[in-house]
Amino acid sequence: MFSHVMVGTNDLERSKKFYDAILGTLGVKPGFVDGNRVFWRTKTGTFGVSKPINGEPACHANGGTIGFAVEDTAHADAWHAAGVANGGTAIENPPGLRQGATMQLYLAYLRDPDGNKICAMKRMG
Repeated sequence: MFSHVMVGTNDLERSKKFYDAILGTLGVKPGFVDGNRVFWRTKTGTFGVSKPINGEPACHANGGTIGFAVEDTAHADAWHAAGVANGGTAIENPPGLRQGATMQLYLAYLRDPDGNKICAMKRMG
């Protein structure tokens, strides 16, 4: 459904370090810098961070969350730990099982260094 997802950043180097660490736990190669943006590409899509083109400070979306699919709970835990170790903030409950409307989910939530809400998710079936 999506070709890419991009969030704003006020510090490109800090964001690259953070996302290289968490996406690296999922087997994604380090991002590449393209001017005022960094991109991480996979077979299933692209994630990017960008300094806002209008020159205003980047800010996070109130109510927005970007979810990264993980293969198993160990990947979610490693993703979360790498995020906290690289400037992210643990939010909500610790990583673990949650009951969704139709299935159990394993979720791990963080705020990136710019305040964007992100999560790692494994559908348990």
